[in-house]
Amino acid sequence: MRVSMGITMLMLTAFVAGCGGSNTGSSSTSAADNRVSIEVNEEGFQPAVVNVKAGQPVTLVVTRKTDRTCATELVMKEHSINQPLPLNQPVEITFTPAASGDLQYACAMDMYKGTVHVD
Repeated sequence: MRVSMGITMLMLTAFVAGCGGSNTGSSSTSAADNRVSIEVNEEGFQPAVVNVKAGQPVTLVVTRKTDRTCATELVMKEHSINQPLPLNQPVEITFTPAASGDLQYACAMDMYKGTVHVD
């Protein structure tokens, strides 16, 4: 029981530590459920690069926080995704990257871009 509680606390500490810091860097998925939070603000998609594992389903949880952007939808051509992003509503986009490499996504006007880096 103590080992299990210790592992849980360690994972929680790592998750909380990962939530702090700059939005402009890259982010990792949560080990428990492969969910990645992305915010859309006046500067675009934040973080601009997220890291995931090949062959595992991943859910991008995208929340648009401003009307002062053209990023009102997320388009990822490689996975035929074209998802509207309503203001202040988290939108879940689930897909399974098959191979390692970079998957690009953008707003519909291709002005704001982001990358899903697949290991």
